[in-house]
Amino acid sequence: MHGEDRVVLSETESVCPECLSRIPAFKVAEGRNVFLRKTCPDHGEFNVVLWRGEPSHTEWVRPKIPSFPSAPETRREQGCPFDCGLCPDHRQQTCTALLEVTQRCDLRCSYCFADSGAAGAVDPGLSVVRSWYEAALRAGHPCNIQLSGGEPTLRDDLPEIVALGREMGFPFVQVNTNGLRLARDPWFVERLKEAGAASVFLQFDGTDDSIYDTLRHSRLLRTKLEAIDNCMRQELAVVLVPTVVPGVNANALGDIIRFAIENLSVVRGVHFQPVSYFGRYPRPPLDADRLTLPELIRSVEEQTSGLIAVACFKPPGCENALCSFHGNFVVMPDGAAVALTRHEPSNSCCRPLKAEEGAVKTRAFVSKHWAAPGASPTSEEGTELSLGEWSVLLERARTHMLCISGMCFQDAWNLDLERLRDCCIHVVSADGRLIPFCAYNLTDSDGRSPYRTGP
Repeated sequence: MHGEDRVVLSETESVCPECLSRIPAFKVAEGRNVFLRKTCPDHGEFNVVLWRGEPSHTEWVRPKIPSFPSAPETRREQGCPFDCGLCPDHRQQTCTALLEVTQRCDLRCSYCFADSGAAGAVDPGLSVVRSWYEAALRAGHPCNIQLSGGEPTLRDDLPEIVALGREMGFPFVQVNTNGLRLARDPWFVERLKEAGAASVFLQFDGTDDSIYDTLRHSRLLRTKLEAIDNCMRQELAVVLVPTVVPGVNANALGDIIRFAIENLSVVRGVHFQPVSYFGRYPRPPLDADRLTLPELIRSVEEQTSGLIAVACFKPPGCENALCSFHGNFVVMPDGAAVALTRHEPSNSCCRPLKAEEGAVKTRAFVSKHWAAPGASPTSEEGTELSLGEWSVLLERARTHMLCISGMCFQDAWNLDLERLRDCCIHVVSADGRLIPFCAYNLTDSDGRSPYRTGP
């Protein structure tokens, strides 16, 4: 498979989008782009773009020493991705455990990981949710928790679920929400804060109602702003989470970042999620329907006129390097963004990263910087510390830090099982197994899933 401008970078495994059978796959570089090539004996060839342009694929990749589960919950039988639970072959610890506390939803979005919204769905009781928390604890440490669904705020007892998690020793509990209830029910926001919620992971696709019309079938911008305002009143931190769809809001990244900078009193981060094709989506994807990680990074620089630079984004230390990026910036009084991160090409790294260390650092960083800032540091005399110009940067880092990140989830077309085995975001299934996010949400071209059981 070598041509004049084509090089096989590595061999891996994937699945067939039609039948989900595990099949061999190759990552192939063609110029500055990388494709996943695979052939199903029953359904033919598939060729899907993984990477477009700079920063280069080879310089972004980082070697990592695996950290296998200390007490696997499932055995290796059918092979990845069908033995999740976690199985002994998984190579990363749990950083975030995601609990789907309802399958109900008050929107019917064009794109939805969970294909949620079933009116007849029955919510799990608190005893079941407790068992899910216990399953996360069996992973060996109190990881970060995200309460999701469906739309979790449809549960009136969501504050009790938050409080239960805190009581069981989880230091960071986040609510993943579309924000509709947070906008109309300030008391509910107050209850979430009092229960110990650290932040809100808020669906936020742009600053123009035409975007919401297309993606969410409703003009929601005012609702989003009201939800953010109610969170600000309770000092409940917000992370903006845009689903980025080519031709819809891929040109809105700069506007979203500027909005975040203007609202740093409550917004702690922007977490871009280029659209992935599992769950519910309008039609099977073409390469033109995909936005790759390097394209997303370059778009951020272009749309912020260089305020946020490509060189300031780094690969993750926790999940596979090809899954995500992050950059941390301190916004100064003059509007400048001082980068606290910078990418070093992989060939300059002195040693492979330890997967377990990456998970520990990521859990700690998210817990600290995706929550509301703490009290200002003081000296023994009770006066604010002063280190000249450094004191300005240090204090701004506490109150005006903006974390910009992005994660490219995998679907049946572009799934690379090498990446999947490095996943650190695990969904606690109904029977208490921990399943990597992209495996749990995996669906074939007809919407069938190996893990989701439906409402």
